Amino acid sequence: MSQVDSVNKLEKLSDGLVNAVDSVSIAEGSMDVDQLALDVVNAETEYTEAQYRKLRRKIDLRLLPIMWLCYGTQQADKTGLSAQAIFGLQEDTGLKGQEYAWLTTAFYLAYLVAEAPGNYFLQRAHMGWFLALVMSTWAIIVLCTGFTQNFAGLVSLRILQGAAECTISPTFLLLTGMYYTSTEHTFRSIIWGTSSAGMKIIASLIEYGIGMYSEAHPGHLQPWRGISFFLGGLTFLCTILVFFMLGSPREVRWLSEDEKRMAMARVVGNQTGSDRHKRGEWKWDQVRGAFKDPQTYFFFILSIVNALPVGGNNAFGNLVYKSFGFTSLETLLEGDVPQQAVSIIFFLVVGYTNTRYPGLRIYSMIISLIPAFIGMMVLAFIPRTSGHLWLLWGMYLMTVTGNLPGLLIWTMLPSNIAGRTKKSVVGTMLFIGYCTGNSIAPQMFQSSAAPKYISGLTACAILYGLEILIMISWRCYYVWVNKRRDRQVAAMGLTADERERQGHLNAEMDRTDTENIHFRYSF
Repeated sequence: MSQVDSVNKLEKLSDGLVNAVDSVSIAEGSMDVDQLALDVVNAETEYTEAQYRKLRRKIDLRLLPIMWLCYGTQQADKTGLSAQAIFGLQEDTGLKGQEYAWLTTAFYLAYLVAEAPGNYFLQRAHMGWFLALVMSTWAIIVLCTGFTQNFAGLVSLRILQGAAECTISPTFLLLTGMYYTSTEHTFRSIIWGTSSAGMKIIASLIEYGIGMYSEAHPGHLQPWRGISFFLGGLTFLCTILVFFMLGSPREVRWLSEDEKRMAMARVVGNQTGSDRHKRGEWKWDQVRGAFKDPQTYFFFILSIVNALPVGGNNAFGNLVYKSFGFTSLETLLEGDVPQQAVSIIFFLVVGYTNTRYPGLRIYSMIISLIPAFIGMMVLAFIPRTSGHLWLLWGMYLMTVTGNLPGLLIWTMLPSNIAGRTKKSVVGTMLFIGYCTGNSIAPQMFQSSAAPKYISGLTACAILYGLEILIMISWRCYYVWVNKRRDRQVAAMGLTADERERQGHLNAEMDRTDTENIHFRYSF
């Protein structure tokens, strides 16, 4: 068969043929989608590389600053409890025993329960408007936290906050997949992911100022309440930006019609589908396919195993630093701020390296876990004396590298999962795992083990080691599947251009990664 004949055959998609391997039939009545799919695939070659680069710069400048600010604010809202704990929250609200730990557990249990319905509505709503709605909701909740007087009030608000915050990370993963190519996913995700550390630095400095003011004016506003008012107000400002600026390429106002078409054509090579057509329908065959795919379980299990140590550190990190001998204010300046600064530098170095040398994502995750494992193990055995203060500080600083895999696991989803419904299902499973781990994590740090929390630190070290083993298995699975597909496609006798075009058309027809034999997993 000549290449021309092959292309002509492919363009008869309305007759029901997707590719020569599995003869997947197109649903009856889907002609409009077929024409849109062909238009996006054909548009890929209509634009020059210079035009694509110019558009990418525009997307970077419009999208990434807002994502950085909003994601960082959400992380500061979520983990602000750790700073509030060293400024009197437990004493002022009468928390005792494991009640402080249950505030974090309750947050993530609500996050878990709300994740599936949140993703369901996210697929049907305008992404920016929906996110603005939930952000305004949790802004009010964070503000109200500053007025609470007891555990009942705190835990009720934390439950509501967890339910409201559950959609921001899935939204940002979907946006990253819609606007960027697979080779760009890691670095762009790391850029907005560094806001978790960046905003914590900013928040810590402001919280330090609030603490200084309270020390100079005793009897005035309690510092932990002031922290809630600051974070809630900042979240409201972010809500305005999200409402007017965020959305899929098809939804935003800052792209012209031609730029929207170009944006979707630019990511055709991902073979995960573009946003040319609003795929609001829920496809149950993709749901079933997701639960048959081993990837789903790698995402789920790794999310749990990673979230356990990271979640424990987020909730108890400042208390651990304070146990070394730092005061409350010193904990922020000499503990939290340096740790977050190292996190930003490390994340950016890894992101740049992965951009220059693709294929290192899983290796990067494995390597990043080694310092975290060593740091936790050493912390569990060093005596807590003044002579060991800076050794303890250095070992705990090393553990920040263990935060990287959580974000890189997320970047694997837009790169390796195709099919709009399947992305939602696997994304939901990923974040259910994330919530499960984070809800259990605070319980590893028992009040009876305070202030050293040796058992909790030891558990974190063991989990980092287990995570390394699972990631090695994950990479081996991807290598095996890719090689098997290479053999199957080679037997078809198609040219490279024919294989690429078929793969692109399958993706634009909303076929999943398991249905599209031309899809190759990125690792």
